Amino acid sequence: MKIIAVANQKGGVGKTTTAVNLAAALAESGERVLLIDLDPQGNATSSFGLQEIEGQSVYDPLLGETPITEKILPTRLAGLFLGPADIDLAGVEIEIARMPDHLTRLAQALQALRDDQTFDYVLLDCPPSLGILMTNALAAADQILIPIQCEYFALEGLVKIVRLIERIRDSGSNPRLELGGIVMTMFDSRTKISAQVVAEVREHFFDGVYETVIPRSVRLSEAPSFARSILEHDPAGIGAKAYRALAREFRQRQQGGANPDIPGAVEQSETEPRDPARQREK
Repeated sequence: MKIIAVANQKGGVGKTTTAVNLAAALAESGERVLLIDLDPQGNATSSFGLQEIEGQSVYDPLLGETPITEKILPTRLAGLFLGPADIDLAGVEIEIARMPDHLTRLAQALQALRDDQTFDYVLLDCPPSLGILMTNALAAADQILIPIQCEYFALEGLVKIVRLIERIRDSGSNPRLELGGIVMTMFDSRTKISAQVVAEVREHFFDGVYETVIPRSVRLSEAPSFARSILEHDPAGIGAKAYRALAREFRQRQQGGANPDIPGAVEQSETEPRDPARQREK
């Protein structure tokens, strides 16, 4: 079993869309997948129409009061299970911060799943912040998957995430944490900016960037309002095809291993800050 944190401290980058649809595509391909919604907003939970279920989040398991196995719900998709979120998670930051082992609470809660290998993959949909919930996710994960919107200033957020990975490793909370990959989202083929941003991120992070690029799509945007994954909402559309391709590439990367380090990524990002005006002139 591998635990993957889907994380970016910036909101609106397609993080939850990627977590939900990658999980659905992996389940469709025959994997047993658990998606845990760690965002108090519960967008991943509402994507499956389970937002009305209260008291079922990982709040109690994080506090050590309930086994996480009691908080897992089946979805209507075969092979895909959900650990839903609720508003209680908003208060867990304060509760956990008081504990001496505050960085490893989620890792401890997930140990039972590691022991019995219940799932092939556990995807953690992280909140868009650098708080306790995200750091717990990174301390519990084997890899981090970073969705990035195809827009300028994307690299600034990447630098912060890479630094956070290094801090988690150096602290001893999770020395095995790897950068599993970067997924470019909301790609608009009609604009030069999208292509320039993809090229620039690839220049800095090399093979750490997935070949599959997720397009901007109205169908992808509207699918959550119908409480569906894109594979259900528009199974033959470009969004569903993209996430199926991402799932195939994801599985191939898992077989070949992730990228524990991306040489020069942080250094290049810091020494060559991007100038949008200069890039447009190219």
